Amino acid sequence: MQAINIAVVQTHLYWEDVDANLQHFETKIEGIKDCDLIVLPEMFSTGFSMKPEALAHESTEKTRTWILRMSAKLNAAIMGSFMLHEQGKYYNALAFVTPNQEIKWYYKRHLFSPGDESKHYSAGKERLVVDYKGWRILPLVCYDLRFPVFSRNTEGIDLTVYVANWPQKRNYAWQQLLKARAIENQTYVVACNRIGQDGNGVDHIGNSGIINYLGEEIGFGSDDKVFQFYLNKVSLDEYRLEFPVLDDMDSFTLE
Repeated sequence: MQAINIAVVQTHLYWEDVDANLQHFETKIEGIKDCDLIVLPEMFSTGFSMKPEALAHESTEKTRTWILRMSAKLNAAIMGSFMLHEQGKYYNALAFVTPNQEIKWYYKRHLFSPGDESKHYSAGKERLVVDYKGWRILPLVCYDLRFPVFSRNTEGIDLTVYVANWPQKRNYAWQQLLKARAIENQTYVVACNRIGQDGNGVDHIGNSGIINYLGEEIGFGSDDKVFQFYLNKVSLDEYRLEFPVLDDMDSFTLE
């Protein structure tokens, strides 16, 4: 049976404090056992800050070193986004790190212009599809959820993962869009969102969890906790054979 054991870390963040966040997440995940993939929220080492000029250099060096170390220590892949300074530009970059110290990057494509993200960060262009433990995984970041074309299952995706700082006031949209992405793409969807109030006074209530390929919620919550669960790929493959709607999708090209 092709199963994958996933841990989703739903917790508060320390505003613009890299050291405090990395220590906090180390404490949260060090007790995780027998796990294949650990998912952390968007900008987990700083919060959703628009100050990359002041913070991105520290975030880049410390967070990259930390996530590589923790992946090796726990013998699990770890993914989450953080401020990255690279070749004179700033990115909201998602790192997918495996225990053998391989790191793959996805630079957030859809920058949240209502929150001025597009004024401070450069947008990525390419999707990242990761082959891991027999699963094809599409990692995306927060605002990407609102753009279904970029999430479209054109490459045999089994699992789509959204890491986020999604606010409480748009919680209804968060839950409905996650279900839509799962149903239309016949994939599992894993969502990792933060909780608590950020430095701008924006409240977050989490509602991280899993949605299966039928759009059914497997788990949601608003507590400060680590959710750990197995996903079974056999049932996904069987359902796609029984109801092969992906064979009828429209063709398109992303630019």
